[in-house]
Amino acid sequence: MDSAEEKRTRGPVRPTSRDVARLAGVSHTAVSFVFNGRAEGNLSPATQERIRQAAEQLGYRPDPVARGLRRRRTAVIGLVTDEIASSPFAGRLLRGAMETAWGSGHLVLTVDSGGDPAKEDAAVAELLDRRVDGIVYAAMSLRRVRVPEGLHRTHAVLANCLPEDGSLPAVVPAERAGGRTAARLLLDAGHRRVAVVGGLDDIASAERLRGFRDALRAEGVTVPREWVVRTGGEISGGHEGALRLLGSGPAERRPTGVFCYNDRVAAGVLHAATRLGIAVPEELSVVGYDDQEHMAAFLAPPLTTIALPHRAMGEAAARLLLDAIETGRTPPATVRRIACPMVGRASVAPAPTP
Repeated sequence: MDSAEEKRTRGPVRPTSRDVARLAGVSHTAVSFVFNGRAEGNLSPATQERIRQAAEQLGYRPDPVARGLRRRRTAVIGLVTDEIASSPFAGRLLRGAMETAWGSGHLVLTVDSGGDPAKEDAAVAELLDRRVDGIVYAAMSLRRVRVPEGLHRTHAVLANCLPEDGSLPAVVPAERAGGRTAARLLLDAGHRRVAVVGGLDDIASAERLRGFRDALRAEGVTVPREWVVRTGGEISGGHEGALRLLGSGPAERRPTGVFCYNDRVAAGVLHAATRLGIAVPEELSVVGYDDQEHMAAFLAPPLTTIALPHRAMGEAAARLLLDAIETGRTPPATVRRIACPMVGRASVAPAPTP
């Protein structure tokens, strides 16, 4: 086989750091300094620029495998999820984590277990076998989770969930503060007759309601027991709860503001209000939670809501993990709460006058 045919068989030859050194007229060590972050103080700015121009001209990129072997790292992190692939918010969290990792020169290997603990354990074991530098474990909804077997053998951070044993750092939404924001929104619009619709037996429901009541209590306002209607987390639950709250009695004895467990529940409340002939927001203000993509902004009227910070959680979890990898120090097993911002649209207005 002649040399030309051999080259075609092997594919294009990847330029090396020695090729860059020859083109730039510098030593191989000088090229290593530039691409290992050690150029400052060792090389003049002009020499650094000449090396970078030569690398660009040749299409040279440092070999991540060789660099990883030298640093005893792979520049890859794992992301294990439960059922997040079926969540409407998955893309935001994954995108936040991946872009943060990419900005630090890391790739992300993602595995979705479908909520199967055995698959989670196997996924962690597989990622450890591939020598990932660390692992983020993310959950579809805020809850306490069993820490997958093997996760303590590497740097690890939880996202949108809390460890049952309190052994790992976690990044979660500031749900209680989000409930306070929702209440403040209604209070500032003059509402004093307010209700809560929807909710499950979960951490988010409890924390949102606690925060909602915190803000009301500070203003001397209480929510009557019968105006806290726990009907689940779907559109049907919102519709059912709103009919119970709004379907009987005179206007002056019904709520003028409703805080919903999530945007799907809020959609059900809006449907019920339309059915009952109650105008939103003129007669009834509605606040959702989640800022669900392709939904909240397209309801009638467009929904004012409290956004779940999925992208920010992904970014924060990845940054916490990358910092641990860089320093070699395990972060403390604390809980970092990410603010849930208010997204104002058209479903909240001043309370109707008697």
